[in-house]
Amino acid sequence: MEYRQLGKSGLQVSVIGLGTNNFGRRVDAKGTDTVVSHALDVGINLVDTSNSYGGTLSEEYIGRALKGKRDRAIIATKVSSRMGDGPNQAGNSRQHIMTEVENSLRRLGTGYIDLYQIHFPDRNTPIDETLRALDDLVHQGKVRYIGCSNFTAWQVCEAIWTSQTLGVAPFISVQPAYSMLDRRVETELVPFCVQYGLGILPYYPLANGFLTGKYRRGEPVPEGTRLAENDRGMFTDKMFDLLEGLERFCAEREHTVLELAFAWLLANPGVSCVIAGATKAEQIVANSKAAGWRLTEDEMGEIDRLLTA
Repeated sequence: MEYRQLGKSGLQVSVIGLGTNNFGRRVDAKGTDTVVSHALDVGINLVDTSNSYGGTLSEEYIGRALKGKRDRAIIATKVSSRMGDGPNQAGNSRQHIMTEVENSLRRLGTGYIDLYQIHFPDRNTPIDETLRALDDLVHQGKVRYIGCSNFTAWQVCEAIWTSQTLGVAPFISVQPAYSMLDRRVETELVPFCVQYGLGILPYYPLANGFLTGKYRRGEPVPEGTRLAENDRGMFTDKMFDLLEGLERFCAEREHTVLELAFAWLLANPGVSCVIAGATKAEQIVANSKAAGWRLTEDEMGEIDRLLTA
């Protein structure tokens, strides 16, 4: 497994991370233990979750799975989502953050969180209040690094400028939806992160599963898959033409489109780690295998031509 610095911080993370939004929903406690243990065994150290995943069960199951193995994992969790009815149960206020960090620490069974991320922007809370609260947690030792998710480029810029002005801990990472089929962040967010040294942690690298190889033109959609519930506009002739072109490119090199999806993202030096969900041990093996494929400049050019045709 390859490891990279998370942005310009000193924290080293595996280039493939473990996404856990299925823990507590499609994966029970025993299954979580199996997946987490297998991830650690193949060298994956970044375990990404949220206080809201699985109705809080994701954090709880991860805490159990990491018992006796805490030193092998980088735990990244998030705060922002609504956790109850009434006021102060959502968002990025000091009140909500200070309450929820204690709940996350308890569920995870740990004394500290390696990377505490703001899950969503909150227009009702000034960013300086959020950053001051997070900085206090860093000084208390409850949180080691901070990051954000689903922020636009201007929102990340505002946060970095505010942290510099206040002299408080800055975000070291940004977690956006990013894949070969969803490149919207390349316009502003990716260049900003590269220029200012924030690590990019793409989620949905497989475009909601379309790049897994599960879906075939003219064939029934596999039951229980993400796109079986909502095809998200993916099942068109144009998208299948693109998928089949990528499959031919991969077949010539004895790789899969799944491996290409990860390798393509990791060819971007601004990407520190690709967050990949897994519900079974064999998915961990498939995901980690992609870390070894290094795309050449010529191959990247050929892929770009396929994606923009």
